[in-house]
Amino acid sequence: MKYPFFSIRILLIFFISIPFIVPAQSGRIPAPAKNGMVTSSHYLASEAGQKILKDGGNAVDAAVATAFALAVTLPSAGNIGGGGFLVYHGTEGEVTAFNFREKAPLAATADMFLDEEGNIKDRSNHAGPLSVGVPGTVAGLWKAHQKLGKLPWEELVQPAIDLAEKGMPSTWGMRGFLERLQRGYDDPMYDATKEAFLKNGKDLYEPGELWKQPDLAATLKRIQKNGKDGFYKGKTAKLLAKYMKKHGGIITEEDLAKYEAEEVQPIHGTYRGYDVYAMCPPSSGGVALVEMLNILEGFELDDIGHNSASYLHLLTEAMRRAYADRALHLGDPNFNPNMPLEKLTSKAYARQLRQTIDWYKASESDSASFNQALMRKESEETTHFSVVDSEGNAVSLTYTLEQGYGSKLTVEGAGFLLNNEMGDFNPVPGVTNRRGQIGTKPNLVEPEKRMLSSMTPTIVAKDGKPVIVIGSPGGRTIINTVLQVILNVVDHDMNIAQAIEAGRIHHQWLPDVTSFEQGSISPDTQRLYEMMGHSIRFRGGQGSAMGIFIDHVNGLIYGAADSRAFDGKAVGY
Repeated sequence: MKYPFFSIRILLIFFISIPFIVPAQSGRIPAPAKNGMVTSSHYLASEAGQKILKDGGNAVDAAVATAFALAVTLPSAGNIGGGGFLVYHGTEGEVTAFNFREKAPLAATADMFLDEEGNIKDRSNHAGPLSVGVPGTVAGLWKAHQKLGKLPWEELVQPAIDLAEKGMPSTWGMRGFLERLQRGYDDPMYDATKEAFLKNGKDLYEPGELWKQPDLAATLKRIQKNGKDGFYKGKTAKLLAKYMKKHGGIITEEDLAKYEAEEVQPIHGTYRGYDVYAMCPPSSGGVALVEMLNILEGFELDDIGHNSASYLHLLTEAMRRAYADRALHLGDPNFNPNMPLEKLTSKAYARQLRQTIDWYKASESDSASFNQALMRKESEETTHFSVVDSEGNAVSLTYTLEQGYGSKLTVEGAGFLLNNEMGDFNPVPGVTNRRGQIGTKPNLVEPEKRMLSSMTPTIVAKDGKPVIVIGSPGGRTIINTVLQVILNVVDHDMNIAQAIEAGRIHHQWLPDVTSFEQGSISPDTQRLYEMMGHSIRFRGGQGSAMGIFIDHVNGLIYGAADSRAFDGKAVGY
């Protein structure tokens, strides 16, 4: 990696010479800090994490506080009713990860979403109580804190309790959901959601108006007092199980009591002399990311030119190959013990794949020879945050409810939304078609199995110390977003804000089309790219990356919250 010294010098001079100005991120200029940084999709959550750092907490402490705060401030994706992954890199070189992906309930079956004709019934894998997986977030945060935390658990949950109990300003980012909730969702199973999100259960909160969540505050207090058991046992568990039984769901108190998060070893790769640590299965993110980096390491990307037609061609071909492998091989390792992870992440395999790339012509995504890799839709509504503390310890954490606001189901009396992650399983065993439905075995529903994910919390390190902490929401686009941010810093000398703000592309093998953010390429580049045989479609923003760059030379930390996030903010001190 070439450090962007020019931009760092400018920021350093500015930061030191005008000490009375509080540093803040502005577009492509990252926020500098000396002691710690939190960057997340909601400014109040970033501030909650920053306060924990100031109070002597470490990166894991701040991550716990930020995650709980996002469960209050960003209900579209922040959660205690969902799940996700955490990657940790300590300043002394310790690296570990925590898997708190949701699980299928004990009563789940491979054909649970099908009618008598074998078709998916009423979108039941994405909507309604059968779509809910056993939540993992609280168990994951608890396990990470027990292993690596410093401050008392009670202090870390308190900021979220204050936000829920005392209230927070409703935001324009929630407006669309509130309007849809007010107009529709007439089924009684959504009554608790209307009660939680609408004024008096029926009226809209105006942006800026104080919004309180008393039921959620009470649930958080039980978690504060009893830790993991405050969610998976006792009153909260009974409320969740009762709600499920009332509305036709299958999650029971036994499911909740049996849930455990796992400490695991992340996927490790190298790129141009840097160590890359990213999440292992059941996330596909780390494997696909390392596979693509290995392929691209064989090209002089800085000489080819950022987002030139040739550059975009090479990125597309790397993406095409990694996403094909993703679909064929990856799933929950507890149910798929023979996944070829070592091969997929090896330099030798990347050399083989690199030799199949034609510099001037797009490859063909041939479904006839590899129809197992046809893709289903995966929601882009997730959230990521990054944390670095004063000692240089780093946390990269991505978690989700699946779709925006998950299943839209709120547990009566508990005030939190439930996920609809069961939709990430293959819904119809053995049925794979061009419409995007897949039915291959590695990701079929089984009791206590975790569904495949694309979440890619990642830490890039040098000489045993974290340098880049990065991740993003965005469904299957997540992996490619993280890839491009890393390339932007490593190969193109961008600071972390420039790297995040740059235009992005996405290719996932099938369908064989590359998506470009609107306005991200010139007509000339588009024409040259299409002449190579690629198909293009344009879209809105891709992902919402939250990143931190640690400048070990000058002793500064730089944070950047993606402008694609409505309320995002990088907060340091």
